This record gives sequence, C-alpha cells and structure tokens, in this order.
Amino acid sequence: MSTTVELPALGESVTEGTITRWLVEVGETVSVDQPIVEVSTDKVDTEVPSPVAGVIEEILVEEDEDIEVGAPLVVIGDGSGSASKEEADQAPAKEAPVAEEAPAEEKKEEAPAASAGSSEGTEVTLPALGESVTEGTITRWLKEIGEEVAVDEPLVEVSTDKVDTEVPSPVAGTLLEIRIQEDEDAEVGQVLAVIGSASAASAPAEKAPEAPAAEEKKEEAPAAPAEEEKKEEAPAADSAPASENTGEAYVTPLVRKLAKQEGVDLSTVKGTGVGGRIRKQDVQAAADAKKSAAPAVEAKPAAEAPAANAAPAQKAAAPAVEKSSKRGTTEKAPRIRQVVAKRMVESLAISAQLTTVQEIDLTRLMALRNKAKDGFAAREGAKLTVLPFFVKAVTEALQQFPQFNSSMSEDFKEITYHGSENVGLAVDTPRGLMVPVIKDAGDLNISGIAKKIGDVAGRARDGQVSPEELSGSTFTISSTGQTGGVFFTPIINQPNVAILGIGSTNKRPAIVQDADGNDVIAVRSLAYFSLTYDHRVVDGADAGRFLNFLKTRLEEAAFDAELGL
Repeated sequence: MSTTVELPALGESVTEGTITRWLVEVGETVSVDQPIVEVSTDKVDTEVPSPVAGVIEEILVEEDEDIEVGAPLVVIGDGSGSASKEEADQAPAKEAPVAEEAPAEEKKEEAPAASAGSSEGTEVTLPALGESVTEGTITRWLKEIGEEVAVDEPLVEVSTDKVDTEVPSPVAGTLLEIRIQEDEDAEVGQVLAVIGSASAASAPAEKAPEAPAAEEKKEEAPAAPAEEEKKEEAPAADSAPASENTGEAYVTPLVRKLAKQEGVDLSTVKGTGVGGRIRKQDVQAAADAKKSAAPAVEAKPAAEAPAANAAPAQKAAAPAVEKSSKRGTTEKAPRIRQVVAKRMVESLAISAQLTTVQEIDLTRLMALRNKAKDGFAAREGAKLTVLPFFVKAVTEALQQFPQFNSSMSEDFKEITYHGSENVGLAVDTPRGLMVPVIKDAGDLNISGIAKKIGDVAGRARDGQVSPEELSGSTFTISSTGQTGGVFFTPIINQPNVAILGIGSTNKRPAIVQDADGNDVIAVRSLAYFSLTYDHRVVDGADAGRFLNFLKTRLEEAAFDAELGL
C-alpha cells in the first residue's frame, strides 16, 4: 500500500513553497520523521520530514518548482511501485523485511548500533533547550550501547547556538540504540536513542560469537563511517578519498546553506568532524580565512610599486572595486525576492501612500547609550543599541495615536484599531529582506526590547526564525543601519497603515540654544525620520503630530530610570 505525502502547512500565512532540493531518490528507503525534501517559502527555508516509513516510489514535484500547501509531493510505499529504479536486484532483499516489520526493520538498517530489543524500549528525544532553540549538535555520547543508565543520569552532550548542555536520561535501563551519531544535528523532538530493560538487551549479548560478522557488515556498508574510519587510520592513502566522499554525504542542509551564504566552496573545506564530516565551524573558519586574506591581496600592489607617489594610490584603489560574478548573467529570482516584489507592488496599489520627514537631534540619546551600554551588557546579557530606544518611543506614540496602529478593510468601510503594539523590524539577511515581529512590544521595557531585537533579528539572519514570528505586525520600523543613507521613503508593509524609516545618524553643525537662551552653532548627532502612512486612514496633520512626539521623546532622552542610572 502506498502513501501520498502532501506539502504540510508551514505557517499561518504560508500558502505555497518552492522545492529547492530533494534529500532522497526514487528507490531509497526512508524512516518516519526522516527529512526528505527542502522547501523554500517567503518566510523561511525548512525541511519536510517523512510521515511514514517505506520506499520512495515516485517524486511528483521537481526541484525549483512551486507547490501549494496540501498538494502531493511524493509517493512512499513498500517499493513495489518503483519498478523503474536501477537497483532492481536489491529490491527483493529490502522488500522482504519491509513487508513483515517495516518500521522496526528499517530503523535497524539505518542505525548500525541498533539492538533486537530496541522496539521494546523508550525513545529519548531531544528536549526543548530554550525558547529560541530549535536544534542542536550531538557533541559526545556519555554512554555506550549495552551500558546501564539511571534516571536523570547524563546521557549525551548537545551543543546549540546558545549553550552547551547535557541531556539526562528520562528513564532507567539499558542503552539499546543510538539514533543520532556524534557531530550530527538533531531537531528538538527528534529521537536520539532508545533505552529499554536489561532483558531486552540480553538477546544480542548472548550472540557474542556473531559480533565479528556484524562488524564486517558494518565495514562493507558506509552506514557507520564514524567508528570504522577511526579503526582504519593506518592505510592513510586509501582512507582519505573515502573520508572525503563520506564527508560530502554528511553535509547537512544548514551547513550547505551557511557555505552558500559565505561563498565557501565545500570541496575546498577539510572537515574536522567524525569521518571527515564538514561542520558549521569548518565553514565559518574557511569564511573567516577568506575574509582575512582579502586585505593582504589589496595591500600587495601598493607595496610592489614604490616608484611614484601617484601610481601606488591608483593601484591600491583598484582592488576595492569587486566585480560581481552575476554580471552579464540571468537567473531565476529567489522566492523571497519574488514575494517581496509582489507585495511591494500590491502595497502601492492598495493604499494611498504619503511620506513626511522630520529631523531629530539624537545627541543626548547617543551620550546616554554610550554611558549605559557596558553596564547594560554586563547586567542584562544583551547589546544596547539605539534601536530599542526608537522602538520604545514608537510604542508610546502608537498608544497615543492609535490610528497608526490600525488596518482598513478592503471595502474601506471599517478601521480596526489593534489592542497591542506588534512592531515589525525590517532586517537585511543573506536571503533578502525579512521582517521579524516583536509581539506586545508596548508591554516591554528597554531591556526586554533589546533582548527581543537581538534574538529575533539574529535568528532571522541565520534562517532560524519561524513563520509565526514573521507575521502579525501592526507597525513596521526600517533603518538604513550601517549601509548609510540620509533618509528614504519606505513602502508600507500591508496590512499596516504606516512604516517608520530611520536614516543614518551623522554629526552636523546645527543651531541650538545655550544655557542663556542664545542661538549658537554646535556639532550635533542628527538623523532623519521618515514616516510613510496610508492617506486613506491617516492625515498629514496626524503624521506631523506623531513625528513631533518622537522628536520630543528622543531628544529629551529621559530613559535613565529604565537603564538604572
């Protein structure tokens, strides 16, 4: 009997996705929850796990094709429907055990350390390791197959992007099976190991004479590169190619994505993981080495031409102009670029957009931030930038001027004033522009806002933010950040009615009053705040009052109490 797997719901507002890469082939055996395909949406990139165990009989959607939620992806069965695969001779051997005990036998084939009693044990899953942690890397198993473990005894060490921790055993018994090998990634909720009773493990223990035969089978099948490559360190010449091939097979989608973002060629990276597997750290090290090597190349022309004063300056300037490899090429627009394009055009067609600009003196705020940032970081464990102050001032303005925190119905007959301030933050990521949302921002203080910004913005750049965190905004803030730009006119993020654009902060001469009330020229830190609003809901006078509120609040910079000063 065959099962048709459909594209599952990937978030509240996600209706379709693009197949970026199939992780399996027709004729390949898969287990329950094994990732089978990578899907890219306008929110995030994700993997779709198999809901059943069996053999891939038919792939219904090719790579780079779009598919709607609920549409069929692939057919998984007992293998009888995939008669066209080249490995037909091996099919009967795989089909026989599948027909009798499909789930149990497939798990045994995939896990080289599985025992006969594993089906009677308790599955140990990767627990939740923090609010924003979705996966971890197995760094070291503290127990071996057949070893006794007690309740709450540390079982395995796991490394995440936040902390390194130990996972305790939820039950007492014997470690029957290890599902995730060292240096492999596991998602929260994924099965790590199986623990059962000592009697369940006694059966394989009594068959000790057959152990060598099992060891030989492991050597023949490349399913356990971690242990066998350690044992065969002597024949270095033969093991090197095998290690490279195995390492390539074990490159995870996350590592491959990071390599693509950093422009690192995986074939040039030497893996330091088990069996030569390429880890995130290896890719990051290669990226850092590539960046650090760039200045040396740029400095070389100046050192080689000391003859004339003008010539070195001209030669030194040439390497600064990097020619993109995309020049003169045509490519399919990434899905996120397509979605941004579609929504920006729709936004301009839906609402009547107008922009008002206000110059704000941030001199006092910058001084306050510089005074408090070190103590804040030590106390709160978060970086204090000027953005939390902007968000705080905006939420206060939204509470006083609710028309900017509203939305209009399609027939123009109703305006909904939202009961909370959910502030979206436009973030520049390697994949393109993303807008993670800080929910209930109006209920947070400076510290809470700063932590939320660091969390969601960081995970947005790393591709770890969930679809739910990218929807539900009631107002949006966009900033030029370090890219420069005096001011800009942002486009409203529908169904919001307004968006605030914050230009770069620059020191310029300005006329201010001294202590005696005299006009003097002084150097001030100034920035332009541009408010784009929907003229169907908001009038120009409202926009002026909103920006004047921000101007007064930020120029006074009365945030000392919240910073503990």
